[in-house]
Amino acid sequence: MDDATAAGYFAQSYAEARDKFFAAARSRGLGVETHVHPLLGRDGEMLAMDVARDGPRDAKALLVVTSACHGVEGFCGSGVQGALLADTAWNAVAQAGGVAVLYIHALNPYGFSWWRRTTHENVDLNRNFRDFAAAAPANAQYDELAGALVPEHWPPDAASSAALDRFVAAHGERALQQAISGGQYGHPQGLFFGGDAPSWSQTTLRQVLRQHATRCARLAWIDLHTGLGPNGHAERIFACRDDAAAWARAKAWWGDVTSIYDGSSTSAMLTGLMCEAAYQECAQAEYTGVAVEYGTQSQAEVMLALRADQWLDNHPDTDDATRRAIKQQVRDAFYTDTDAWKGRIVAQGVDAAYGAVRGLSAAS
Repeated sequence: MDDATAAGYFAQSYAEARDKFFAAARSRGLGVETHVHPLLGRDGEMLAMDVARDGPRDAKALLVVTSACHGVEGFCGSGVQGALLADTAWNAVAQAGGVAVLYIHALNPYGFSWWRRTTHENVDLNRNFRDFAAAAPANAQYDELAGALVPEHWPPDAASSAALDRFVAAHGERALQQAISGGQYGHPQGLFFGGDAPSWSQTTLRQVLRQHATRCARLAWIDLHTGLGPNGHAERIFACRDDAAAWARAKAWWGDVTSIYDGSSTSAMLTGLMCEAAYQECAQAEYTGVAVEYGTQSQAEVMLALRADQWLDNHPDTDDATRRAIKQQVRDAFYTDTDAWKGRIVAQGVDAAYGAVRGLSAAS
């Protein structure tokens, strides 16, 4: 597939992406189930988590492909989903292997539409899957840095920058990444907040899994992300519990897989991971998952965009020019809007999907 063709699967807004998903599903002869979000989008459009299933309900092998766990990252994930729905060769291989495919479009439609990484509750969905009856995990280092990361005024002043520099000098860049992005539960208006209750997206995703993924014996999950690593490169990050058998399957299916557990991933160690839903809602299945993480900008640029966006959310009376500039900064941090980037994203996404189907089929 050439880059221009691949680019045709991508959109410029959530509403356009949703339209393209519906069109792609119809082209496969599939219906779409819609789970309506309680709020409206940036342009007054309806928001929803949409689901299309390709394959029988009683299939023993099921592949789940999800987009927009982190809202604005949905531009990438939606494009890959559309490309897969249109790929007749890949669909034929899945069907021949007895693999049903469940496409879940826009896990976090609010963030997708409003160009935010978080949900409307300001929750990082991939930090939200924890036991809320238990005490929240502590993150003392985030507590120390909270005021410097999201200061009262933007851009950050010298004191805020100096606080982060001192932390790096004392602990290193990797420790800073862990402190910021690992997940925190004490600052609702801060970064990477895991929430104080299940978010709408968590509750709705669990409902979808209960409806579609409780009859399979083997379950694979490809969750599509952006914002870490070199531009256009797809890192395949192990998205399971720290289990040796699942790790062996992931490496066999997808080749060069990294892990938060052994430090090989560009990602920090995370709390409240979304993959917990697979174990809890689909306990009957052998589960193997991967997060495909596509690079966009440098880590420093991405983090600065997230800090700016959180400051903006905390200051809703900000002038329109500043708001537009920050929002564009956020979208650029998670979506490289070029045909060349989109071509690489689709090629690597399709390759990951073939790996999942081969693995699920081989287990038959």
